[in-house]
Amino acid sequence: MRKTGLLQAEIVGALAALGHTQTIVIGDAGLPIPDGVPMVDLALRAGIPTFWDTLETLLPECVFESYVMASETEGKNLPLLTNVREALSPMSETLVPHEEFKRMSESAQLIIRTGETSSFANIILVGGVNF
Repeated sequence: MRKTGLLQAEIVGALAALGHTQTIVIGDAGLPIPDGVPMVDLALRAGIPTFWDTLETLLPECVFESYVMASETEGKNLPLLTNVREALSPMSETLVPHEEFKRMSESAQLIIRTGETSSFANIILVGGVNF
């Protein structure tokens, strides 16, 4: 058993298997889950766990080279986007329309559903390399 850091077994396994350019999605409570994409549902109730709880737990566990968010986040949840930009700097950012974000999530290695209920609190993390 792991002593520190991320303890959720399916997520630990998915991160260990993540290859360069493969993706993990952290989704809010309303993000549709595409058929055939593995999903870990962490949502206990509205707001628990938060998007931030989940993102902050994952970041030290793996190397990520970039991220993707919905362009609508700029208008609907700018504080979240601003915080993500600060936390993930200097990672490369891509903003796409939400419909494209949902299509991109179809190729994710894993989607992690949170209890987050703020608008457009979804992110695709792109695996990097540690060398």
